Amino acid sequence: MIKANPIFYQVLIADDEPIIREGIRDAVDWASLGMEVAAEAEDGEEALELALGRAIDIALVDMNMPFMDGISLMKRLKEERPECRFVIITGHDEFAYAQEAIRLGVKDYILKPVNADHLVSVLRGVKEELDERHIQDNYLKKASEQIEKNIPLLRERFCQEWIDGQLEESEAVEQLEFLGLPPKLPVQAGIARWPELTVPQPLMKESDRQLYLFAMENIIGELLQPAAHVLFRDRTGHIGMLLWDEVPAKTCADAEQAVQKYLKLSIQMHLEQVREDSGGITSAYEACREAVLRDAQLSPLVRRARQLIQEQYADPELTLESLAAALQVSPVYLSRTLKKELGTSFVVFITQTRIRKAIQLLNGTDLSILEIAERTGYDSQHYFSTAFKKVMGVSPNGYRKGLAFQEEKGS
Repeated sequence: MIKANPIFYQVLIADDEPIIREGIRDAVDWASLGMEVAAEAEDGEEALELALGRAIDIALVDMNMPFMDGISLMKRLKEERPECRFVIITGHDEFAYAQEAIRLGVKDYILKPVNADHLVSVLRGVKEELDERHIQDNYLKKASEQIEKNIPLLRERFCQEWIDGQLEESEAVEQLEFLGLPPKLPVQAGIARWPELTVPQPLMKESDRQLYLFAMENIIGELLQPAAHVLFRDRTGHIGMLLWDEVPAKTCADAEQAVQKYLKLSIQMHLEQVREDSGGITSAYEACREAVLRDAQLSPLVRRARQLIQEQYADPELTLESLAAALQVSPVYLSRTLKKELGTSFVVFITQTRIRKAIQLLNGTDLSILEIAERTGYDSQHYFSTAFKKVMGVSPNGYRKGLAFQEEKGS
């Protein structure tokens, strides 16, 4: 159980009669109650100034003071120091302010002339209440610290449940805010696969594997900056990621190269767009899983070729011949290898890459069709529109107007 540290509560005596103030001050052994008289005031305005300047915990307040009466003083203090406790001093048994006093949280009231035993009894009750508040504050502080310490673990568990499809979107958004993440659907999901984690006989000790995984997370995290993101370990131990800001496709290749350079390890990393529906996270992450498994089967040549295409798709001069020259192989050999490993030709692959990027620009920007054509490697708007319609079944303008989706519904 958490024990409250010894606290001397600060007391203010506010009464316009000096003899009353003196009587209250001398009638109580304040130290034995864990209190001390921090200030005395003869009117309401002075009492307010002293209470705010000295962080008063308990205010003994006379109802009828000049400049500012007791109720007005308590209202102001309630606003400025809501944790302050009030005890009213009044000369009337008929307490006309009872309803207002209860609303302001008055603990009790003392009749003049002040009875010492009654005053001490009331003050003990106030002290118990303040002690309980401090114990509660300590519990809440400890709980908050514990939650803060466990945020990475909570994030990991949350992300795992989300990609497994165990959370509704509304529930997920609520938890995102609590976990310090953007309270909306991510735009990308990703995975970094390290083959060492799936081999039957690991080549290194578990402690070394965890050290390398931590280093990989640091490298990937730096490359994802400044995009809002979270990294986590999925059920297979691989590094999962959710991003709330889009990063370029070449980020995956950059991460793979950086891990190879600094850690001398080979990984496969893949990112997917997240659809704006309830199953978007799950399907995007599953697509990432399948993609890195496919990537693991690719030769270094095809992986490098694909990376260069993703980096240079906006260049109209990018051809099979120029790509082969950059990779120092013959165009025939490159074409045959791409077809064998990717199941598609160079022309189809680069077209798919360009159209995929064009779709992102059509959905996420107000760029003109000509500007999108130029940004995706097409010499002319006409050539771009022809290629787009051949792949998508509608023109770029039609796609932007939603015609593709209308046709899907119609069919």
